[in-house]
Amino acid sequence: MAMGLFRVCLVVVTAIVNHPLLFPRENATVPENEEEIIRKMQEHQEKLQLEQLRLEEEVSRLVAEKEALQQVEEVGQQQSEAHTAWDLWSTLCMILFLIIEVWRQDHQDGPLPECLGADEDELPGLGGPPLQGLTLPNMAILGHFYERCIRSATADAARTREFVEGFVDDLLEALRSLYNQDTDMEMEDFIGVGSMYENWQVDRPLLCHLFVPFTLPEPYCFHPELWCSSRSVPLDRQGYSQIRVARADGDPLGCICGKTKLGEDMLCLLHGKNHETWFSSGQGLKMEDLLGSSESPYLDAMRVMKWFQTSLTRAWHLIAHKYEFDLAFGQLDTPGSLKIKFRSGKFMPLILTPVIQCHDSDLYFVSHLPREPFGGTPVSSTDWLLSFAVYERQFLRMIAKALPEGACHLSCLQIASFLLSKQSRLTGPSGLSNYHLKTALLHLLLSRPAADWKATQLDVRLRELLCFLEKCLLEKKLHHFFVGNRKVPEAMGLPEALLRAEPLNLFRSFVVQRTLYCSTVASFYEMLKNAPTLISEYSLHVPSDHTSPPPKAVVL
Repeated sequence: MAMGLFRVCLVVVTAIVNHPLLFPRENATVPENEEEIIRKMQEHQEKLQLEQLRLEEEVSRLVAEKEALQQVEEVGQQQSEAHTAWDLWSTLCMILFLIIEVWRQDHQDGPLPECLGADEDELPGLGGPPLQGLTLPNMAILGHFYERCIRSATADAARTREFVEGFVDDLLEALRSLYNQDTDMEMEDFIGVGSMYENWQVDRPLLCHLFVPFTLPEPYCFHPELWCSSRSVPLDRQGYSQIRVARADGDPLGCICGKTKLGEDMLCLLHGKNHETWFSSGQGLKMEDLLGSSESPYLDAMRVMKWFQTSLTRAWHLIAHKYEFDLAFGQLDTPGSLKIKFRSGKFMPLILTPVIQCHDSDLYFVSHLPREPFGGTPVSSTDWLLSFAVYERQFLRMIAKALPEGACHLSCLQIASFLLSKQSRLTGPSGLSNYHLKTALLHLLLSRPAADWKATQLDVRLRELLCFLEKCLLEKKLHHFFVGNRKVPEAMGLPEALLRAEPLNLFRSFVVQRTLYCSTVASFYEMLKNAPTLISEYSLHVPSDHTSPPPKAVVL
């Protein structure tokens, strides 16, 4: 720019100096023709104007280049600042990811046996609209389906419960007459749990599930150790606890059967066959003589199961002459799984599960369930599953009082359970169970206003239940309703230790078992696909396969 200004000044000075009127030359000859002089002066003026225009263009170009350079410098500075900020955020994110990974490793038992989850391409419906655009039948078809296939199938539920309860009362009374009050474990009154006592049983034949609590003779008692009570346990054992057998006064474990004379045919249920040898030899009681494990001081569920089955067999033989039916074990791996077989060929299943009460609460430890609700299996025979069945029944009763008359919450659960049952018969059982359906419903009952459960909103609530279940499946996360749930009403009286515990994921098995997860998701979407047709077909006629064939049984 400075060079351009210098050129302009030089041209002006040259023009002034060479101007003939200002600085006339001595030897110059004045042209004779005045017009010629004027013409030359005009030509010279035009040259000066052209030169001035050129110089102005040069100055403008230089100014534009300078401004462009300044803009480039500003953009570069902004990019540098942005790059610095991005580097800072990247570093912070990396640190955060490392912290999460360290935390995850600390809370994991070891390397997972399988991939953490399935690829998106392997999961049908992932990333699509909720329920893949499922269109359920209208209220008229749903109502007709419910009346024809569900209400009619469970119409005799009350009569079935009455018959079973009367028989079980007689069976337990016979069992009590066989044991020694000073040395044997005592059976308490049964407690009805499950879908039959929550009024949402769907499948035929109707199945009554009864808990039978048992206690130790004084001065002995059970000391349960919850997994969430100030001790660290692996993730696959959360929900399971261990139970010690100890004296109520805290003294070392002893036995009173050595101080009491037993009959020849009597056997202390706390001990094995060789208990008399220990006392006669003065060696005292050893832990392996208890129903506990030989390798630990905890109660052994397998020994309790065998003891309970033996006790039921003896009690039935005592009263069998009073009844005109046979009694058999339904499932050998389930203690108390019984089947009443009538002479007409009909049968009636029931389950008596020996349980131990958890302190003074309505929580019970069960030795075994037909299907583990926590999605895992006990790793040791000393692991007892903590059951919330009594609390679940109480919550449904309590919430029913606040809902509108004829509320549709149980109808939603029954229809969903019906669809799951039919799908299981088509494609085989999956990782999804009725317990998961009930848990999803309990969460919705706690989050939805009571007015939203009117009978006229059955189709809306059913779709919401299935949509909630789909979301939980895709996230592989369905929290237990009571464990770690601060929203549970205080009136339930749930122990504070369980309310403060970390939430328990019922879908954890899907995280560690990729094959099970993929098959479950595929089965779930197949169920949704078949639901409209299945409901429409069953609302017109009930197929002959609505009642499942009786399984094989072992006669007592």
